[in-house]
Amino acid sequence: MTPLSILDLAPIVEGSNAAAALANSIALVCHAEPLGYRRFWVAEHHNMDGIASSATAVVIGQLAAATQKIRVGAGGIMLPNHAPLVIAEQFGTLATFFPGRIDLGLGRAPGTDGPTMRALRRHLDRAGEDRFPEDVIELQSYLAPEREGQVVRAVPGQGTEVPIWLLGSSLYSAQLAAYLGLPFAFASHFAPEMLMQALELYRSQYRPSPSHPKPYAMMGINIIVGDSDAEARYLYTSLQQRFLGMQRGKRGLLPRPVDSMAGLWSAAEQAGVERMLAESLLGSPATVAAGLRATQARTGVDEFIVACAVHDAQARLRSYQLLAELNLGA
Repeated sequence: MTPLSILDLAPIVEGSNAAAALANSIALVCHAEPLGYRRFWVAEHHNMDGIASSATAVVIGQLAAATQKIRVGAGGIMLPNHAPLVIAEQFGTLATFFPGRIDLGLGRAPGTDGPTMRALRRHLDRAGEDRFPEDVIELQSYLAPEREGQVVRAVPGQGTEVPIWLLGSSLYSAQLAAYLGLPFAFASHFAPEMLMQALELYRSQYRPSPSHPKPYAMMGINIIVGDSDAEARYLYTSLQQRFLGMQRGKRGLLPRPVDSMAGLWSAAEQAGVERMLAESLLGSPATVAAGLRATQARTGVDEFIVACAVHDAQARLRSYQLLAELNLGA
């Protein structure tokens, strides 16, 4: 069975609030740990009404404190928003509290809109300058063992060697991850079009590193498991509505599910949403098991990281439980 992990956006749903969303994330990680999920990641987004994980390192600390062994981390930290030293200190502190359990996934996008991006990084004058590769290398240096004569150190952080992943939805991060010998996660749960090309590029250009002698690729995938195909399709309409809103330039709380999407979107909008959500599996356990086997055979990924944007918190817990119980080898 291909290892399964969880990508949680701490969704704030219609009729609820951020406090409930964060409490639901704690409940989910506690639910996921005994089910055998390998890692639990939260993502950095800003100025978005429907996502409660903006203070990502703070959320990770709470998730780790509520559990014993599951790996927790960022999927990811949007590095252009931050000074590398600050991220090294934050994740070095987390790794000091929770040794051997912290992951640091790094993204190149700001994860927000232009005005918010400027508000996040207003203390630095780097407009239009892409320093992502240099920032990754600088961050690595702050988490590595201290070098003789090193002037700037991350305390805590230096020597913790928190595992760094590169995340992406294009070929850029795949190529950089291959060059640096780092594990790579592709954001195919919302941008699937270049998945296969990125995986091929990453594997073919991979340069072994001391920590990662072989390439290791993970893909994001939306999975909703219900007791029946019809139930899963119903729950899935919340995610479809969210992506429809994105197409229309409207971001808000995760909508309640609807009986049918018919009449809510045009043919062009439906095609756009389906294109963005192409890497999604929904249905009964048998349906999803068959879909996962086919996806693994097609991609050869080493791990799946599963997003499950469901309005009802109990239905989300149930979906992850049913998924964990699948015997993919059967």
